[in-house]
Amino acid sequence: MSNEQVFDVVVVGSGGGAMTAAHLAAKHGLSTVVVERTDKVGGTSAYSGGACWLPGTQVQQRFGIADSTESARTYLAALLDDPQTEKVEAFLAEAPRLVAELESDDLMEFEFTPFPEYYDRPGRVSGGRSIQPSAIKRDELPEQVDALLRPPVEKDRAGERGRRTLTGGQALIGRLLAMFVRDGGTVLTGHQMTELVTDGDRVTGIVAQTDSGPVTISARRGVILASGGYEGDQARRDARAVPGSAEWTMAPQGTNQGEPIDAAAAVGAATALLNEGWYCPGLAHPDGWGSFTLGFRSGLMVDQTGKRYANECLPYDRFGREMAKAPERIPSWYLFDNTEGGQFPAIAMPQGDPAGHLAAGTWVQADTVEELAEKLGIPAITETVKRFNGFAETGVDEDFGRGDDEFDTNFVFVDNGKNKALVPLANAPFFAAKFVLSDLGTKGGVVTDASARALREDGSAIPGLYATSNATASLFGAYYPGPGAPLGSAMVFGSLAVRDLLG
Repeated sequence: MSNEQVFDVVVVGSGGGAMTAAHLAAKHGLSTVVVERTDKVGGTSAYSGGACWLPGTQVQQRFGIADSTESARTYLAALLDDPQTEKVEAFLAEAPRLVAELESDDLMEFEFTPFPEYYDRPGRVSGGRSIQPSAIKRDELPEQVDALLRPPVEKDRAGERGRRTLTGGQALIGRLLAMFVRDGGTVLTGHQMTELVTDGDRVTGIVAQTDSGPVTISARRGVILASGGYEGDQARRDARAVPGSAEWTMAPQGTNQGEPIDAAAAVGAATALLNEGWYCPGLAHPDGWGSFTLGFRSGLMVDQTGKRYANECLPYDRFGREMAKAPERIPSWYLFDNTEGGQFPAIAMPQGDPAGHLAAGTWVQADTVEELAEKLGIPAITETVKRFNGFAETGVDEDFGRGDDEFDTNFVFVDNGKNKALVPLANAPFFAAKFVLSDLGTKGGVVTDASARALREDGSAIPGLYATSNATASLFGAYYPGPGAPLGSAMVFGSLAVRDLLG
């Protein structure tokens, strides 16, 4: 390998935003390389459900969804504390154009699956407006894609190969990667970016560390930072007061440690939102990891004093933020019964083996609620469960309004005739599962403009440097508007970066 390679565009990272930018750059004739620090492509995007919050596109129109650019504008205006109007407008204008361009390729197809948005604000669309890539078989994609694609989280953590049918984030990355390599794109795995190269005030490439030593990869047109954040680096999290732990993040092991953001700052890029993340309750595992969990169907969450502290059916980022508000909430315990035969009554990615959990103490089992409270050493649990069961009987959660919002019941399929989000804890044996504060990544980083150009503190753009994905300060600030907001915004600003590069 030569210690210097030259391309028109260097894309750092390989998630949804990175691969969208890389595909579009290659499609439009720019020699493009994707630089990935691990041996697999896809990052946390490959673990995701693949939902993309891309309002006002032909996909929603095709499926008859009551979505529009205008309603999304209304929703964001009602939600965001300090909206960046120019960037919001760029996002809303580009989303339908991007989807149309992606779907013009035979390798890309999106569909709609109901998934409610996360806040009851004006402009919200009942049933949601997010779209996702259609499933595709592995054997429909090039062998190179099959070899490079990161497996889904439960397979990857177990060191196993992915499934034959690609869905969600697997389908998104698989499709984008197939389009990229077909059009002559280059993928360099095992390349950990360490710094940016400059010529005067212009960024002209990167330096990456490999098993063979450092290499320089030059960019004639520009570098697009589209990596994860710093969720995988505990020291950076601590320095920036990010709640949670690197051990509990959903990022692939050994990734997303913040070097691209620090490299951008070293050449003068402004940064913001460095204490922010995309949060979620995390089912604790015997090995110390946490699992992204949503869609609770029964049961209740208590803190270390035995008290509930939020509506357990809140959207995951909102519940995670409630967890972060008090130290006695991390860890928490989720109490459930045998209604589902000892399986956890929610979507945990992955759940793990119940027997393994019980053996390790991340789950506790008892014949009565009183015994469960005794085993956990939290006497107040008994009274908390009694109160919760009373709410289930009346159908009204007097404390937190569980079941009042459409999101609360989206994952519940058994209607008890009163409030299907409230199911009494009544079927022995009883269980408690340990919960920590997980995240889908940090969301602070490089400050960018409406063309995804990296900005200095004075607002001027750094020539040759662009950023998207979790390498940037999120468009949405402290909010998570709906399913696929991280992916949708990453993809849009990856596209806008390429538009600017093309002139």
